[in-house]
Amino acid sequence: MASSLAAAGEEQPQSSSSFTFSSEEAPVYVKSPASKWKSSSSVTMPMSFMTGSIVGKRFYKEVKTREADDSNGWTVMLDYRTLKTPSKRPLKLPTLALAKAIAAEWEYQQLDGIRPFTMPLMRLACTALERVPLTRAKIIENLMKKFNQDLVFCRAPHDNDLTSYVHDRQVEKIDPLLHWVKSEFGFKPVVYSSFFGGKQEDGLVIAVENVLKKSDDCELAAIDAIAASAHSLIIAIAMVRGKLQTEEAIELIRLEEDLQVDRWGLVEGGHDVDIADLRVQISSPVVFLGLSRSL
Repeated sequence: MASSLAAAGEEQPQSSSSFTFSSEEAPVYVKSPASKWKSSSSVTMPMSFMTGSIVGKRFYKEVKTREADDSNGWTVMLDYRTLKTPSKRPLKLPTLALAKAIAAEWEYQQLDGIRPFTMPLMRLACTALERVPLTRAKIIENLMKKFNQDLVFCRAPHDNDLTSYVHDRQVEKIDPLLHWVKSEFGFKPVVYSSFFGGKQEDGLVIAVENVLKKSDDCELAAIDAIAASAHSLIIAIAMVRGKLQTEEAIELIRLEEDLQVDRWGLVEGGHDVDIADLRVQISSPVVFLGLSRSL
């Protein structure tokens, strides 16, 4: 496992000075004082960094930021090593504000282990720098595949005693967002009560798809991350465009579940943890996008 550390002097190949993690789950070796190998100047994060597993003990003391060698962006330094992405590309960030925020995530890590799930900005930066440029068309295709089943288009039946109160709350809370969609894109969304979804007008589908195609890499990474947690591309776009704040989005995403909580009560360690996790998952992309645009 990438988290294993082999001290110098054990029966391993001559200790490497590199703190490079690898996707092949190779050990990480600490440089021996007697080693003659050239010191590594970078730290490469493992592929498992993107999945949330603990990837190893903290191996650095100081976290700093510095301007990139080509003066085009900013990098994060762990001691004297430049931080790299899972594919061993330099993590070159567009703004100092974002670099400092990611540096703070690394500084927060404890000695017993590096926990990627506490580093949402780092994960989003790797996504924007690596995944989006290579798979942009596929990301957009996947988002549009689910568009007709968007959360905000689904409406509980109004003629059923068990669901009529849900329908009324949806009309109250979600309809203002649908009115915004109409004013923003020029087409009125179709609402439906089927679990299998409905079909939106082609004009609306094309307009939303064009928004995704025109977005830059950081913006598309943010939209994709929010949509995955919200089950709604509309909510994601509304948050990125400033129409919805985090708490407003959470209220829409959890509308039906919160009605059940109101009726039956909150399960401690369950609902409250879900809400906290959702808050991180949908707010961090907005923070990331804002920092990526800050001067």
